[in-house]
Amino acid sequence: MNMIYDIIILGGGPAGYTAALYACRAGFSTLVIEKMAAGGQMTLTSDIDNYPGFETGIDGFTLGMKMQQSAERFGAKTEFDEVLSVDFSNKIKKITTYSGEFLAKAVIIATGANPKELGLENEQSLTGRGIHYCAHCDGRFYKDKTVAVIGGGNSAVSDALYLSRIAKKVYLVHRRDTLKATQVYLKPLKDAENIEFLWNSTLCEVIFDNKVTGAKIKSTVTDNISEIEVDGIFISIGRKPATEFLKGILELDDNGYIIADETTKTNIPGVFAVGDVRTKTLRQVVTAVSDGAVAVHFAEEYLSNL
Repeated sequence: MNMIYDIIILGGGPAGYTAALYACRAGFSTLVIEKMAAGGQMTLTSDIDNYPGFETGIDGFTLGMKMQQSAERFGAKTEFDEVLSVDFSNKIKKITTYSGEFLAKAVIIATGANPKELGLENEQSLTGRGIHYCAHCDGRFYKDKTVAVIGGGNSAVSDALYLSRIAKKVYLVHRRDTLKATQVYLKPLKDAENIEFLWNSTLCEVIFDNKVTGAKIKSTVTDNISEIEVDGIFISIGRKPATEFLKGILELDDNGYIIADETTKTNIPGVFAVGDVRTKTLRQVVTAVSDGAVAVHFAEEYLSNL
C-alpha cells in the first residue's frame, strides 16, 4: 500500500521547501514533488541581492539547493517527478505523477508561475545574457546602460520605473498607443526624463553577438522596422501560473492563479496555495518563503482536527 504522508508539497521552489522545513520540524511526514530542480524559477537568476542573510548576494541555483538541504536535514523527502492530476475529493488527497500515485492528508501547492515569452528566435538561449523577465532581480546589471522594457501593463510600467532609477535610458515598447497600466503610474512615468515610449510597436528580433546589443522594433501600424541600441531587454508581458492540472478542481482567478488569501487556504479544506501560484500583490523569494511558513501553521491546525 502507498504511504499516506501528512503533507505533500507540489513544487520545490522557495515556498515549497520552506513549507517542507516547517512541516518536518513540526513532526509531519513530508514529501516534496518537484518537476525540474530545487529552487524553481529562482534557479534562472544568477545573482539574488534582495534575500536577507547573504551580504554579497547568492545565485538562485545555490540558494535553491541550500533550501532543499535545510528541509531534508529534518526529514523531508524529494521526488523529482511531474504531477499529471490530483484528486482532492476525499480526506486523503491523491496526486498522480508519471511514476505513480502519492497520498496525503494535506497538500500545499507551490507550483509557481512562469514568465510569458514572446516566442522570438534565440529568446531562450539569450535568457540571462541580455534577455530578462525580472527587473528587480537583474536590473542591477544595467547601471548607467540602456535597456528596453516590452509590455504596457502594470508590471511593465513598474519595471520601467524601477529601471529608470538604475539605467541611463529606458525604452518602453508597447503594441498599442495607450498603456493598460493603472492611472497611478502615469505621473511618475511623465516625470521620468530617461524613459522613451515606443508606441504601436513590437519587438520582432533581438540583435546580438555574444550578448544583446540591440533590438529590431516593428510598427503595428505601418510594419516598418527600425533598430535601437540596447544592452538589455526586459520582457514583461505577464506570467502564467502552473495551474493547468487544477482547472475545475480549485477556484482560480481570471488569470489562472489559485484564489487564496494570506492564510494560504484554498476553497478545499486541507489544500493550501503558496508562493507565486496564489493571488497576491508581490511575488518575490522573500514573500514565497513567508507563505511556506504560514501554510504549515494552518495545515497543522487542519491536521489536528482530522
